[in-house]
Amino acid sequence: MPDPLFARDDDANTPLTAEEREQLIPSYITLRHELNEAEQINIGAALRWADARRRDILDRDFLSELHQRMFGDVWRWAGQYRTTARNIGVEAYRIAIDVQQAIDDARYWVEHATYPPDEIAVRFSHRLVLIHPFPNGNGRFSRLVGDLLARQLGQPPFTWGQVNLVDAVVTRALYVEVLRAADDHDIGPLLLFARS
Repeated sequence: MPDPLFARDDDANTPLTAEEREQLIPSYITLRHELNEAEQINIGAALRWADARRRDILDRDFLSELHQRMFGDVWRWAGQYRTTARNIGVEAYRIAIDVQQAIDDARYWVEHATYPPDEIAVRFSHRLVLIHPFPNGNGRFSRLVGDLLARQLGQPPFTWGQVNLVDAVVTRALYVEVLRAADDHDIGPLLLFARS
């Protein structure tokens, strides 16, 4: 029987290795909803931290620290790039280079107004989730980064379907669908979803 804590809902979820699962910090967590709740509390604290800092989002150290603050009370690996292959994302050895390239591209887009601010933020968010730099939490991380970058560019944060993606099966399915369209170079559906 599968472990109820680590059972996967669909193939878009990032599976954790046995070693990564052993790095769960709170010992009281035995069920998925307890894990989701602990992570959500941690993410709220990270958002308050990021709001207070007002640092440049397009910085690799900031991004790693943001992920650590989003998941660091729950997982020991928080903020550290993954070292193993996944069903999604680039090969682990490419993560640091690809994250830096995504940052450099986004800086160029901002400097040269290549795209409107919303599109810059959504494209950057998509690049991060496509890379899948961390063992887990990449979708929530990339959406928060998109929100922070949108605000840095003078826009309101995105709504990302207006529903908590952890619990909303339909919204999550739509999110995965528009991500896959963006993977195929059709960013339009993801832009619409981000503001829906």
